Amino acid sequence: MTEIRFYHLTRKTLEEVLSVMLERTVVRDGRRAVVVAGSTERVEDINAHLWTYDDRVFLPHGSKSDGFQARQPIWLTESDENPNEAKVLFLADGATSEQVEDFDLVCELFDGRDEVAVTSARSRWKSYKDSGHALTYWQQTERGGWEQKSEG
Repeated sequence: MTEIRFYHLTRKTLEEVLSVMLERTVVRDGRRAVVVAGSTERVEDINAHLWTYDDRVFLPHGSKSDGFQARQPIWLTESDENPNEAKVLFLADGATSEQVEDFDLVCELFDGRDEVAVTSARSRWKSYKDSGHALTYWQQTERGGWEQKSEG
């Protein structure tokens, strides 16, 4: 079964958190990733952020506007797809995937200040749990780190 982690954002923005997670996934661990966001505009916002978030790190990535899907270590999209054969999936803005079993790890990132996002994440947690996936729930701490709050 796929390992699924829920990340409850309370202190930092999606872009801030995602860029660090992608750096660990691609640069440190050498794995490919797909990021599914809620809209084309959000994908392009994330795309722009990844070019500028840290001048000491280059995160090779692309979206439809860049092309070369299969060659991108990080593929940014609003569609449920895996054109770069990634093993790590990041879901943001309430995006969902029918392909979670094709990934080793799925990271659900949601804004804890948005009650609709929290309610939706709870529903997805239950669905994943009913399907037998290994689940963990992480919440940002006062210092911006992460604390594991639950597993299922």
